[in-house]
Formats: sequence, C-alpha cells, structure tokens
Amino acid sequence: MKLWKKNLILLVIVVVILAAPPIFIKNAEFAGADGLAEEQITKIAPDYKPWFESLFEPKSGEIESLLFALQAAIGAGVVGFILGRMTSVKGKSGSET
Repeated sequence: MKLWKKNLILLVIVVVILAAPPIFIKNAEFAGADGLAEEQITKIAPDYKPWFESLFEPKSGEIESLLFALQAAIGAGVVGFILGRMTSVKGKSGSET
C-alpha cells in the first residue's frame, strides 16, 4: 500500500475518533480535569485556599481551549523536531560504517 493511502486512512480514523463522542453522546458535558478536581477539593475541604492565583485569565472558554491546543501543538512540534533530528543523525552515522 502506498504511503499516501496509509496516511489518508490514518487521518480518517483520527477524524472519526474525534468526531464520535460529540455526535453519539447527546447532552454530555466534556469537562476538563481542572474543573472536576476543583469540585472534589471543595467537597473534601471547603475551606481550602489555593497557593496562588492565575497570572492570566482568558475571556472565554474558547480562547482557553485555543491556547491549550496551541501549547500542545508547539510541544508536539518540538518533540517531533527533536526525534526527527535524532533519527536523521543516527541514520547518517549508521550508513557511513
């Protein structure tokens, strides 16, 4: 099978996996771990005070999600770049011997 066909199949699988939960699970809340953790902490210790406050609070949840996705994309790019460089360096040194 050609490489572009494999990549296309993988892309379709990723899209299906990402699109399935919102389509098939109606009226569900997909809350983040931070919000759920905060709820549990207030149940366990109602007088708990956080150690520090946020330096920057986005105006909406959409902007917060965008910034989180951007952070994840930059991190994935850095990790991918480093792994790619490591692989290419090993490939070059291995072919010389």
